[in-house]
Amino acid sequence: MGFVQRAMVMFFLVMASLEISLAAEYKVGESTGWTTLGNYNYTAWAESKTFRVGDIIIFEYHKERHNVLRVAEPNFQACNASSPLVTYMSGNDSILINKTGHHYFLCGIPGHCLSGQKVDIHIPNKSSIATAPFGSPAASPTPKSSAPYPSKGLLGKFGMPVLALSFCASVFVY
Repeated sequence: MGFVQRAMVMFFLVMASLEISLAAEYKVGESTGWTTLGNYNYTAWAESKTFRVGDIIIFEYHKERHNVLRVAEPNFQACNASSPLVTYMSGNDSILINKTGHHYFLCGIPGHCLSGQKVDIHIPNKSSIATAPFGSPAASPTPKSSAPYPSKGLLGKFGMPVLALSFCASVFVY
């Protein structure tokens, strides 16, 4: 295999590992999880994050006591659980966020949403970030607390070792 071909293989491996590392996993409520205990502020939690398309939102909860409903905005505002878009009940739900906009979730158990067990996962449009004038608040984001869980993506925690091994193999085989 020629140098150019090895370089191309390396280029694609690097690009793949960079793409994978952009996705993140966020556990709703962090160590508290998805619950009504302790009056956790899910609004503040979501506002402290910078969500992106491709992120995975994880809801961990007692499936006998809670659930997760994906709802439209009017139902989110009114805590109306009667017509969910999707219902999750496993107790450990991983939800891929695959488009920009608001993604509304609430607990459908009576009284839970009204006590604050709801969250709006907002992913801004790329155009609204890209067109912000230099120096404006949107152009210089503030640091967010609580880093996301590392993504397990295609290469996961073995991404860099696989990349290094591939490089060594491509250089020393020929």
